[in-house]
Amino acid sequence: MLAGAAVFWSMAGLTFWIGAGVVCPHGTCRVLELDRQLLGTLNALQQPWLDAILTAATWLGSIIVLLPFAIALAWRSRRRGQLGAALLLPIAVGGAWLLAHTGKLLAVRPRPDLYPALIAMPADLSFPSAHAMQITAFALAWVLAAGSRPGWTRVIAAAVIILTVALSRLYLQVHFPSDVAIGVIAAAAWVIGLKLFLGARA
Repeated sequence: MLAGAAVFWSMAGLTFWIGAGVVCPHGTCRVLELDRQLLGTLNALQQPWLDAILTAATWLGSIIVLLPFAIALAWRSRRRGQLGAALLLPIAVGGAWLLAHTGKLLAVRPRPDLYPALIAMPADLSFPSAHAMQITAFALAWVLAAGSRPGWTRVIAAAVIILTVALSRLYLQVHFPSDVAIGVIAAAAWVIGLKLFLGARA
């Protein structure tokens, strides 16, 4: 289990390293063609009702929303005697926040400026997307906390919320698609490794 955790954590680190090398080779950041095309497509699809929905939905990936919620669920799991689940959720979310902001130092990538942002542009760096990492960490930890048989309803709900928050960051023009994709992959590797580690420590 510990070896498995180390493998997945190494995958998370490697994802950051490779991703940073692709988007900012030799310290000079660039806009990938796929990033440009996807942001252009989403800009063309903007509608007032979508603006409102995705502006609200993007808050689901915020640390100020997710961490208190994760702690509340952890407290409930602890009261039920589920120590592993109680530890998994808050550590997954808090760790994803820390990893995201550490990862930003690898690329030092500015936020996109191809099209006007629909919300106030965050002051921190673009790569990777902290919102995408945090919601992926929360949703995946919530699924894994349910044990070996979480149920399709839980799995589908987790996938929908991850996709919604990820899409919102792109639609609102505050992240490049590559920021979001790297964030999701790295967060998934981080949480799976954490689950294996906590299983080994139980």
